[in-house]
Amino acid sequence: MDMDMLKIVAVPMHPEGRKFVAAFAAIAVVLGLIWEPLFWLGLGATVWCYYFFRDPVRSVPQQDGLVVSPADGVVSLISEVAPPPELELGDVPVFRVSVFMNVFNCHVNRAPMGGTFTQIAYHKGKFVNASLDKASEHNERNGLTIESADGHRIGVVQIAGLVARRIVCFVNVGDTIKTGERFGLIRFGSRLDIYLPQGIQPAVSVGTTAVAGETLLADLNSSQAPVRSVSI
Repeated sequence: MDMDMLKIVAVPMHPEGRKFVAAFAAIAVVLGLIWEPLFWLGLGATVWCYYFFRDPVRSVPQQDGLVVSPADGVVSLISEVAPPPELELGDVPVFRVSVFMNVFNCHVNRAPMGGTFTQIAYHKGKFVNASLDKASEHNERNGLTIESADGHRIGVVQIAGLVARRIVCFVNVGDTIKTGERFGLIRFGSRLDIYLPQGIQPAVSVGTTAVAGETLLADLNSSQAPVRSVSI
């Protein structure tokens, strides 16, 4: 086993992935009984499944007032829009930062800010490509509002994508969480939208590669230069 493979299998796996890895492994064995080369294809798919559900340790910034990325992926969209009504964040446009996750990204979602969950609302919907702007409105989604101890409120929405068919949320209304702690995941490829408080500018730009729990999206203690609404 080479060093690259060791780096993959040495990363802890989230418990949510155990049943899927077991299923992939069982299929690989059955395929191997049919034709040996198929076993190796199945083994490769099993390793990929393990890699998909990886749950690495992250170095979360400890400074108060920082909003970090809730997901691994690429910042695909930054725009000023009114938050979804279910988040109860008002109807005044605020900056929305969208992080798109492909099937090779880590899909464990982490809290962008510490605080208390005041709203959690699940909506059924479609499964169009999560990189499209309309996915925020039309796709299956789960919206959460977090309120910090000093009164800041942000929204974070888990959005299912073209391949993703299952949104998992580990928290309930009234639960408290620290910045960077795990609150859910999405299977298999999707997007997260983060709605910043009024007057807060994003600290990232479209195309930025984000790391969940580490990449700074905004600083609630300072203002940034305005960011033009663009998408990729």
